Amino acid sequence: MIDNSGDTRTVIASCPLDCPDSCAMLIDVKNDQIVKTRGNPDHPFTRGGLCIKMNNYGDRVHSPDRVLYPLKRSGAKGSGQFERLSWADALGEIKRRWSAIIDEYGATAILPYSYLGAMGVLNGLFSGDAFFNHLGSSITERTFCGSGAATGYFMTLGDSSGMDPESFVHAKYIIIWACNSISTNLHHWPFIAEAQRNGAKVVVIDPLRTRTAKKADWHLAIRPGTDGALALGMMHVIIGEELADDDYVARHTLGFAEMKARAEEYPPEKVAEITGLEAEDIRQLGREFATAQPAAIRMGIAIERSPGGGQAARALSCLPALVGAWRHVGGGILFTPEFAFPIKWDDLIRPDWVRPGTRIVNQWQLGAALTGDLDPPIKSLMVFNSNPVISTAEQDKVLAGLAREDLFTVVSEQFLTDTARYADIVLPATTQAEQFELMYSWGQFYFSINEPAIAPLGEAVPNTELFRRLAATFGFDDPQFQKSDEDIARDVVDWDDPRVAGISFESLRETGFARLNLGTPATYAPHAEGNFGTPSGKCEFRSSVAEAGNMVFASFRQGSEEFQPGEPLDPVPDFILPQESIASAPELAKRYPLNILSPKCHAFINSSFANLPQQQRHAGEQMVVIHPDDASARNIAEGSPVRIHNQRGAFEAVANVSDDTRPGVIVAPMGYWLEDSRSGNTVNAVNSARYADMGRAPTFSDNLVEVTLIA
Repeated sequence: MIDNSGDTRTVIASCPLDCPDSCAMLIDVKNDQIVKTRGNPDHPFTRGGLCIKMNNYGDRVHSPDRVLYPLKRSGAKGSGQFERLSWADALGEIKRRWSAIIDEYGATAILPYSYLGAMGVLNGLFSGDAFFNHLGSSITERTFCGSGAATGYFMTLGDSSGMDPESFVHAKYIIIWACNSISTNLHHWPFIAEAQRNGAKVVVIDPLRTRTAKKADWHLAIRPGTDGALALGMMHVIIGEELADDDYVARHTLGFAEMKARAEEYPPEKVAEITGLEAEDIRQLGREFATAQPAAIRMGIAIERSPGGGQAARALSCLPALVGAWRHVGGGILFTPEFAFPIKWDDLIRPDWVRPGTRIVNQWQLGAALTGDLDPPIKSLMVFNSNPVISTAEQDKVLAGLAREDLFTVVSEQFLTDTARYADIVLPATTQAEQFELMYSWGQFYFSINEPAIAPLGEAVPNTELFRRLAATFGFDDPQFQKSDEDIARDVVDWDDPRVAGISFESLRETGFARLNLGTPATYAPHAEGNFGTPSGKCEFRSSVAEAGNMVFASFRQGSEEFQPGEPLDPVPDFILPQESIASAPELAKRYPLNILSPKCHAFINSSFANLPQQQRHAGEQMVVIHPDDASARNIAEGSPVRIHNQRGAFEAVANVSDDTRPGVIVAPMGYWLEDSRSGNTVNAVNSARYADMGRAPTFSDNLVEVTLIA
């Protein structure tokens, strides 16, 4: 129990960031001011630690730059000039403008836009879906993060929660693939480090020598977008050298013959040419993964960020079954355990309200949607939990679209972000410290509760209240819109599911967190006897789901199953060449010879926190990591101002000359705001809005640029 007997009271909280850790927190409050945020030391996974983003969360909550009242634009779009107005007037203006748009163009001329600026069941990804499905607006397809990899994983393993992240302590061989754990999955690292101290070999596969790679036993600096070829090369070695677990394969997999034939097409020498690795290293990796059991893979979402990202995720997901790693505690693959949480998402989303034929617009292509020839055109945009100016590709198109005088834009925000500066109406949003929230996780097996530490500042409201007010303004009287936050939290979990046996809403509020009833980290081996969530119940080397073509999970598109992309998919994993590379586009590569990667910044989370002084000091100015060979060829020195450009746009940065990256690959962390940029653009000015092969995932890692010295 928490002692609140003194002047300072302590409140149970949980981190809201778009991060797999979902840290359990404690917030100390004195005189209605947050005086300290700290990790809850009792939580078995997060163990009392917080990242650099949340250690000073009180500074974000109490920032003098917070938006605390509704605002109406008083200057030009993008000027950031606003005047205060009341909530009644703000809601009245939204009702008036949207009603006029609906009368003239229909409701699909209105587009909601949200993503994971806040996690959480109540106020996160799905918080506005019921309202907009009832309104009849265009459906937003939200495939920024996870859609492609999740599709590939699901086609192979079904709705498997995968490995318990805590059971990595029992692994003897660990591959961290396309994941910088120390920056983006910090609290998983101690379990990996413990295994390493106990003799496990830790391998990192990443084009960049990340913080995580520097602590590994072996770093393989692969070419971007070639992960699928490496996985197939490992299979070639494992099958060819008779290192596969024949019994497990026979009993618990489907399509081995087809997979074997495909792997035979990828001998190590061929894979070496594709990946830039040594053939002998590929052989060693395959042999070690097969023979050092239990073997575990931590697959990061970055695996999907190339034209063949979904197939790469499929290939990686096949590897544990091929060697029988699933037999063991500490063996298998971890991607996202969110499948384990018995949440009744449809009760939040209300897909039954989606009108047949409702248009679907993908967020990744927002620029094209706002500046193109859609019929009807997008006449209003409502943004919450997101900052698309910074997070979306083809940044110049996005800015041009937001600058349209005929576009009525509403933004719910905590700060005047680059997107909010273009809004006609800005609505004040609460922080996690000011709202109630039920948290699940895509990185661990614990439900957690976030109690409001302080009353909402000014007139800020959580998303739940925002959509209750909008529903009331539009006369929506369904009981869905009458529920309190507590009602939603009680109703949305299937408390009868065995996975929450022994847990109740009341007990969860009392303890602050609770582990799902899945067994202990020392016993959890979910697929020791198969039991995969696929149609066959087996790990499907040949996917039966893939035979139906490309698809996007309904959860990524407000519950709608209509208008699936449907492009043909090879049901057996294969390597797909990047679209922007020397091999695939030699003429383009002559003009733009460098492959740019744009991972998340260590000090920010997407674009959140990038406006806060402490995070800015830690991150420094926008920089680009460039290999010494590439820098020398361009007369670029450490700290030189440079321009990064291609056919889509340009931005400026300072050079960090380092062999942490491969020759031919530059790295520019994303998340910086326009106001802090040298040129009024950021890295997404050069990123394409092309889709990956599955789930309409983005292709952040498949973009060629040139870097030139600014004199």
